[in-house]
Amino acid sequence: MPTITELMSKDVVTIHPDDRLAVAHSLFCKYKFHHLLVVDSKGELTGILSDRDLFKAISPNIGLASETDKDKATLNKRVHQIASRNPISLVSTSSLAAAVKRFYQHNLTCLPIVNEANKPIGIMTTRDIIKYLYGKITVSSTTL
Repeated sequence: MPTITELMSKDVVTIHPDDRLAVAHSLFCKYKFHHLLVVDSKGELTGILSDRDLFKAISPNIGLASETDKDKATLNKRVHQIASRNPISLVSTSSLAAAVKRFYQHNLTCLPIVNEANKPIGIMTTRDIIKYLYGKITVSSTTL
């Protein structure tokens, strides 16, 4: 069975709690990720900001011709105002079974993977697990 570090994405994009939502918006547009990990000044994990959280918090008119100053002002909110706090995470030595259990028990779509100092080193999503299982199923079905 693969380890968490083999399945997780090591391309972690972080943001700070006091950054404006405009920064988060541009990071989501640039990297095409669905989650940004919120870290404090020491680089320790403090929260998660999902693209869904962001799009609920900003005006739907952002980037459209009908955009107004009031719409743009929604981008001035701070990340800490909408990010999930105290996220459930796993250390890199955790088993895949532990990850699946956390996803299931807490209805999660992502799990930050942290080191012993609570600093993010990766992120695992339900998609990563499905990709792994798909590979296993595909290999199994071709050998039948």
